[in-house]
Amino acid sequence: MSDIQAQFSVLKQTADAKVVDAIARLIEDGEDHELNRVNVLDFATQHAVDEEHAISAFLHAARLGLFDLGWNVLCPGCGGVLGAHTTLKALKPDDYHCALCACGYKASVDDQVEVSFTVNPRVRRIAAHDPDTLPVWEYFKQVFWSSGVDFNKESFATLANEVTLDTMELPAGEKATMSLQLPGDFVIIFEPVTHAAHFIDVQGEPTKDRQQLAIMYNKVQAPTGTTTMRPGPLRLSLENQAGVRVLPSVFIAAEALHHLIGKRKPFLTAKRMLSNQTFRDVFKADNLSLDQRLQITSLTFLFTDLKGSTALYERVGDLAAFDLVRAHFHALLEIISSEKGAVVKTIGDAVMATFVRPEHAIVAGLRMRAAMDALNKQRGTDDLIVKIGIHEGPCLAVMLNERQDYFGQTVNIAARVQSLSTAQEIHITGPVLDAPAVAAILQQREIKPIQKQAALRGIADKMVVYEIP
Repeated sequence: MSDIQAQFSVLKQTADAKVVDAIARLIEDGEDHELNRVNVLDFATQHAVDEEHAISAFLHAARLGLFDLGWNVLCPGCGGVLGAHTTLKALKPDDYHCALCACGYKASVDDQVEVSFTVNPRVRRIAAHDPDTLPVWEYFKQVFWSSGVDFNKESFATLANEVTLDTMELPAGEKATMSLQLPGDFVIIFEPVTHAAHFIDVQGEPTKDRQQLAIMYNKVQAPTGTTTMRPGPLRLSLENQAGVRVLPSVFIAAEALHHLIGKRKPFLTAKRMLSNQTFRDVFKADNLSLDQRLQITSLTFLFTDLKGSTALYERVGDLAAFDLVRAHFHALLEIISSEKGAVVKTIGDAVMATFVRPEHAIVAGLRMRAAMDALNKQRGTDDLIVKIGIHEGPCLAVMLNERQDYFGQTVNIAARVQSLSTAQEIHITGPVLDAPAVAAILQQREIKPIQKQAALRGIADKMVVYEIP
């Protein structure tokens, strides 16, 4: 048995067998570009497998060395990769600049950091492992643009034939010229290797005189410049002092270009990865550095606590109480994972968990309540009463006590909301209830939230909260 076969045997012990078989077929039969920056959500759709099972399988495959995990900072405008990192720790706290869009962005983990998987070269060597050898359009497709940009052969043909005036491969240290006919449209000269751009604002009456423009590429990323020219002939002089091959390309910045790069498909975000239980379990050391503070604009927190646990130990004895509490934890953790959530930590008999979307948290809360009822029914008692609180909002992802954690007022409010419960009711906040999917779930189950004003410890003003009876 080869090393790779042995790794797949191990993978089948930790991941869904159907997904593992699909991954094995991809490595064996897939085209090179299909194994570079694999979009796991797209993979799950194509192979008709569960998204969470696919994410878990690829994470375990990465831990075994079959794939390399990538964290790519994306431009929200054009979908270009502004920074490609092998770990989340490498994300920079400052702005990432997109020359093509002439804009700067903070690396928001909500929807601007893509998580992808590339086959390890020891498993199978693909063209993208040597990006300097990729043809121009393959470089754009596989290296510059993210897996979330929905390209196919037809759209790339349109890009090459209708949107592009010219493109070339310019080796390091060489000079070249392009002879172009400028149309009456805004033109972008973009180079994807150095992320350099120059804009030409084409306006006025057409001219037959040859216009001149010189551009030098080097290791210093100069600010995007704009030159005004007239429709007509242009001699473009290019010089490459960047030390690597460059791929200057001249695009017509018209509606066709915006339409092509505006077609998007879902991709695995860093926010979703941080709230994935497999990632938290398998990649504990690869989350964040101690001084990192990643801002998340929206995350849902669920807090639980076991009511009267001290009295429970007194009433039934340590051994029986311990078994009961352990059964309660097992049920809660299984529900959290199955509803696309992740356990951040347990504190005594309490659990702190995160969910990407509020509807996943509310379903988890309702299932938790039902699970406690089932456990109580099995024992013929009502010892297990879990208090649950849910809140959604912005927060910071940080490292605390050698563990990825979260900080901010959203976390504080979620913990305080949980303390409002006195029995099996769930308490949620306005942002959770306002989520359309949450309202639909409650309506479907004929649950009518009870609005109330609550004073939360440490929160200055009273808050409107909702009891889910």
